[in-house]
Parts: sequence; C-alpha cells; structure tokens
Amino acid sequence: MKVIAFNGSPRKKGNTSILIDTVFEELEQQDIKTECVHVGAKQVQGCIACMKCWENKDGHCILKNDNVNECLDKMVEANGIILGSPVYCAGLSGQIKSFMDRTSMVACANNLFNRKPGASIVAVRRAGSVATFHMLNAFFTITQMIIVGSSYWNQGFGMSEGEVKKDTEGLQTMRNLGQNMAWLIKSIEAAKVSIPEPVTNRDVLMSFIRETN
Repeated sequence: MKVIAFNGSPRKKGNTSILIDTVFEELEQQDIKTECVHVGAKQVQGCIACMKCWENKDGHCILKNDNVNECLDKMVEANGIILGSPVYCAGLSGQIKSFMDRTSMVACANNLFNRKPGASIVAVRRAGSVATFHMLNAFFTITQMIIVGSSYWNQGFGMSEGEVKKDTEGLQTMRNLGQNMAWLIKSIEAAKVSIPEPVTNRDVLMSFIRETN
C-alpha cells in the first residue's frame, strides 16, 4: 500500500513539506509506503478546457510539456492521495491549482480515483487556511474520493521555513491525520474482498443555460 503527496509550495523544505512529512511518519509506521512529488517548484501549465481527456479516455492529459501525466500514473497506482499547499492571497498556490485543474479533469473523464482516501494539508502564516482547505477538498469530492479528517482542520501555522514545528497542535493534527488515513486505507482494502464497489454513471452532463421561446 502507498500514499502519494503533492506539495504545491515552491519551498522544497518549507512548512508544507514538514507537515506532509509528519503525516508520512505515521503512515510508514503502519507499513504504508510514501512518496512526495514537489509540484510547487515546477512549471505546471493550466488546463485549456480542450476536453480531449473526455474524448480520448486514455487517462492522460493531451498537454505533454510538464510532468502531469507522470503524476496521474502515480495517483492511479496509489492507495491514497495528499494535496498540500501554502496559503497565497487567501488561497492556493498557483502551481497546485493548475495541477488540480488538469488532474481532476482527467480523473473525472476516466473515473480514475473513485473511493481512494484523500487528505488536504495547509501551511499558513495567519489567515486564509480554511478557504484553502475547502478548495483542496473540492478536488476530492469531484473525483469521488473519500476525505480523511483529523482532530482539527489539517493546517499548521508558521511563516519562515521550519516555524511550523512550533505549532504543536498542528503537528498533533498531522499525526492524527496519518493514523486516520492508514486506518481508512486498510479498511477499504479489506472491504473490497466482500463488498462490491458501486458503478459510476456519467451519461448526463448539462449546464444551466436553456433556450427560451
């Protein structure tokens, strides 16, 4: 079993990374492998709404100039997914937003992540953490994943690199998150033996615009 995390912070060893690593420590104690992909330090092109992922149904994005398709393959193989971001202007980092836009579109077109556990992690200096948390969680709900909660919202406070280590409740929240995620992953794997998964139907897609006479 394996959990893969995607760090949307440009800082490789910043507070978002520390929070993710704290969750990883708990997962690894439960014999769950971990991997972190640092998307925040890369150029991630935004979604161009070409809808080719819905036409091709190949589990990949038609844009090939970054590592999004490689990440999609890793996400399909993983038993759980973590998205982490610092708070920029009361919201997500631009890199993780572009990453979410493209991977969620492909996932919905191909039902890639259905019923995988997912967890959001937010590093914040002062304000905007809950808004960012909700934006990250929107990725999990649209892709039919199962959101993992903790003893508080999954956030840690700090500004300079490493300052989040002083947020003892934040670190406790991450440890509880790791334990909850490990339990849910193992529970889902055990349930697959005896409980059939539901079938997703996406035949109906509509907007709210209607012609009038």
